[in-house]
Amino acid sequence: MTTDQDLPMDSQSATAMFAAKGLDVTPNKDQGVIKIVKCPGLGAEQPMIGDRVTVHYTGKLLTGKTFDCSRDRKEPFCFNVGRGQVLKAWDICVLSMQKGEACTLLCKPDYAYGPPGNPDKIPPNSSVIFEMELVNFEGELLTDDSGIMRRIKVKGDGYTNPNDGASVDVHLEGRCAGRLFDCRDVSFIVGEAEDRGIPLGVDRAMDKMQRGEHCVLYLKPKYAFGSEGSAVYKIGPDEDVVYEVILKDFQRAKESWEMDLKEKLEIFVGVKHKGNQYFKAGRYLQAVIQYQRIVSWFEMECGTGLEQQKKIQECLLTAHLNLALCFLRLKEFSQVVDNCNKVIECDESNEKALYRRGEARLLRNEFNLARADFQQVLLVNPSNRAARAQISICQTKIKEHHEQDKRTYANMFKKFAERDAKEIKEEE
Repeated sequence: MTTDQDLPMDSQSATAMFAAKGLDVTPNKDQGVIKIVKCPGLGAEQPMIGDRVTVHYTGKLLTGKTFDCSRDRKEPFCFNVGRGQVLKAWDICVLSMQKGEACTLLCKPDYAYGPPGNPDKIPPNSSVIFEMELVNFEGELLTDDSGIMRRIKVKGDGYTNPNDGASVDVHLEGRCAGRLFDCRDVSFIVGEAEDRGIPLGVDRAMDKMQRGEHCVLYLKPKYAFGSEGSAVYKIGPDEDVVYEVILKDFQRAKESWEMDLKEKLEIFVGVKHKGNQYFKAGRYLQAVIQYQRIVSWFEMECGTGLEQQKKIQECLLTAHLNLALCFLRLKEFSQVVDNCNKVIECDESNEKALYRRGEARLLRNEFNLARADFQQVLLVNPSNRAARAQISICQTKIKEHHEQDKRTYANMFKKFAERDAKEIKEEE
């Protein structure tokens, strides 16, 4: 069946037809993007700025010629809406759709391919038509483990974000299972939100926000109140929570390049102390933030003269050793090894680094490597009883592993022999 959009049209007649049947979805109502809904979506919820959306689309010229189609490739297209990753018309349109909605768009050049067009496909200054279906949408994931998801209600201003150490002024509303448990205006230092009873997930979202942004954060327990819950807010263990956050204002902390060595050394003590406080309280992720700040300050610092170089190295070794200990508690053993390696590169006889690397390797079942680390510890300090005990554990584990291998291979060879015998019998 031929539809109106399949017939050749000029820009004026196309605008008139779409305007009669559709809706101008541009913010300033200049008829730059006109939408005709072909199939209504499900529910009333629409994507928010930054959401990860999945669409199917077909792009056509006003002549009816198709220039692009996701269905021909047999896979939908994904992007973060409202971030300028796609045509301006797409960002505007998708924010107006519901899941499952199918529509047709007329897009003027300023909202599509502009004066240049697209070589070999779209002539200069061309209006184009898109048939679109919103297959799915979900919030933007801010962490690799999907522990923090953000949905932006109101986009912020500017291009700068708070950094670790920045002072921020926010409005917070926290909910658990629909119950409002926290509502306040509060100021805190990014990296130290824990001190104000604010969960880690809110703290970690700060460096993704702009001034004036209004967003909703969906936090998994790791980034909320964990296995302990919160007696103050009457939240049980391992509960998801939702925070609505408005970033009212912020003052960025100085970056490494904005400080001289003297200033870095002066604030090093306070930041290390804050990290140690978090570590002793079992807030290992919060401690990591503080120690990583120290690394960021000193890793590219050269200093002048042996005394300055020695101080820089001491600060870095302290931070990396403390990070290794935090990651041991967090069971992130690759990170433990990486931080210990950085210490050993500078100080190959560092007892703590060798021991902690050995612990991580033992827990990763790298028994021979772990044993070698603990043996190296004994060369540095023959009276280290813990290292001697760990060597015994490694040797036991190595023996158990060899016994397991022997049983595995014995069973394997037995099965091969039984199969060969069966085949010979069948041939006879």
